[in-house]
Amino acid sequence: MQNPQLKNSYKKTILAIKSCKSIIQLDGASRMIENFKELYERVGYPKILSYSLDREFKIKEKYILQKWTL
Repeated sequence: MQNPQLKNSYKKTILAIKSCKSIIQLDGASRMIENFKELYERVGYPKILSYSLDREFKIKEKYILQKWTL
């Protein structure tokens, strides 16, 4: 990643996902992911970042849902 703004936005979004502890917080992280994609799609970002954010979100979502259903 050569663009510092892209790198910072990506790291902040990952940190937001990892810090989620409830379904409500996951909803906010989901919106952050969508905003990230929408903003950086216009400037052409590597698609691997999108996949990485989605994967991280799914892992955290699964963890939280399992935690709350026990």
